[in-house]
Parts: sequence; structure tokens; C-alpha cells
Amino acid sequence: MRVLDVIETEGLCGRAEAVGDKMRTRLLALAKEFPCIGDVRGLGAMCGLRTRQGSQDQEPDAELTAAVLTHAEQRGLILLSCGTSANVVRLLAPLTIPDAVLSEGLDLLAAALRDAYGSESKRAVA
Repeated sequence: MRVLDVIETEGLCGRAEAVGDKMRTRLLALAKEFPCIGDVRGLGAMCGLRTRQGSQDQEPDAELTAAVLTHAEQRGLILLSCGTSANVVRLLAPLTIPDAVLSEGLDLLAAALRDAYGSESKRAVA
């Protein structure tokens, strides 16, 4: 019961929605910038973006997802991939994350996407 009390007194359900809204807003903006993002998903503070090959193709791009994770790690951001085709970058921030740290993490993700997407000439043309 104490756990439920903490969830209620600290407003963690509302915080999950606020964190998720910030992440989805930023991920949707990235989807407009990068045609390799097939869609953005999310429930509360758990969000993800699905990569695809090319702007019209719906084929999963696990290779690009792996490259995004590698570039993110090089910048100090640890991310996970998931999905049956390993082409989803999964974000699950702690509910206690300060807004500035969340923004910094999303900036690092955007930079990793730019690095990974631009690293192959076939992607630069897509």
C-alpha cells in the first residue's frame, strides 16, 4: 500500500503523462526531419520510434537502429532497441527525470539520428 501512496502523493501518474508528452512531441518533430522514422509510439513515459528503409518503404531497418544506438552511446546516452525486427528505439525515462535532463537526452538522440542517418550515402539520398 505504501507504494500506491507514494505514486499518489508524488503525482507520478501525471508525471508519466508529462514526460511522455514531451518525448512524443520531440519524436514527432524528428519524424518530420528524418524520413527513416516510420512512426512514433508511446504510452505514458515509455515511447519509441520505428525505423524503416527509405521514406516510402515500410521495411524495418534494424541496421539503422543499431547505428543510432551506437552513436547515442558514443555521446553518453544509453538506449535500447526492441520490436520483432529490432527496428524500434525504445525510450523509458525515469519519472523523476528533471525536464532539463530529458531535453538533453532528446538532443543527444537527435544528434545520434543525424550521425547514423547521414553515415551511409544511400540514406542521404532517401
